[in-house]
Amino acid sequence: MMTEDSLSQALDLFRADFQRLKSELARVIVGQTQILDDLLVALIAGGHVLLEGVPGLGKTLTVRTLADALQLKFQRIQFTPDLMPADLIGTQVLGESEQGGRVFEFQQGPLFTNILLADEINRATPKTQSALLEAMQEHSVSVAGTTHKLAQPFFVLATQNPLEMEGTYPLPEAQLDRFFVKLLVRYPEVEELEEILNRTTGQDLPHAEFVLDGDRIREMTALARGIPIADAIRRQAVELIVATHPEKEISTTTQKYVRYGASPRGLQALILGAKVRAVLDHRLHVSTEDLFAMALPVLRHRLILNFEAQAEGITADAVVTGILSDLGRLSD
Repeated sequence: MMTEDSLSQALDLFRADFQRLKSELARVIVGQTQILDDLLVALIAGGHVLLEGVPGLGKTLTVRTLADALQLKFQRIQFTPDLMPADLIGTQVLGESEQGGRVFEFQQGPLFTNILLADEINRATPKTQSALLEAMQEHSVSVAGTTHKLAQPFFVLATQNPLEMEGTYPLPEAQLDRFFVKLLVRYPEVEELEEILNRTTGQDLPHAEFVLDGDRIREMTALARGIPIADAIRRQAVELIVATHPEKEISTTTQKYVRYGASPRGLQALILGAKVRAVLDHRLHVSTEDLFAMALPVLRHRLILNFEAQAEGITADAVVTGILSDLGRLSD
């Protein structure tokens, strides 16, 4: 049991390590402050991240830089239409035993790592995409009747391009739900473009140095999970998730634009992310503002919009914002 002083010191160190990691990423990544915040919050909360943006905005670079700053094993897989599940998981190969006989041995695929970059994940077929389902949820894979545990911690950081839809396969809802957050990578501002040129067209290219290891990430995860949440705040989180379901008739925005709402995984992600946010905001409890901060990244990929929303060009972000407004939870 931590004393008040030891808890205060642990939380101060948590915030310091978070800022050190973010600052190291910012040495390479120009701008994208909100993306880096949400990415690290998801990482510490123990969740997977889906990065969506047009080509050239630094999605892959962001993940590679994060891997450089963490002393964790890193693997990158370029998803293509001909990629097979065995290319991810591994396969049984016929080898020779010590006694000279023949025996099948499991040869691990690139999935056996700490940080997996699934680049352009929506270019692979649903059969290959489904190879990640067990790994993302159970942190294990099953091959030939045998379950193999993955290394800990294990994070899937996936990227996808929203523009080039030809030859792509949209992620199934079951897989989208396993991503802790979905982050939208925006186009840089003019000043940021100038800084990108300064950093990348000279002789010296920026490179992230090692900051934290896997053990420290796990310690920070455990500390954040211990942050208390009041019953009233927990009920607000539950109310927000329930309000995404049109059959509950809580939100007029939901009834008009949503076909299916968020799952209990969305509620878990909302609370865990809010706990990390509370620590970063120097509080020992979760507040409503922490739920606000996590609502968009946690819910935008968990809502299935109906035809009316598509016809009117209504985005998931607009729907989430409308739900918050309907609940009277959005500050002026």
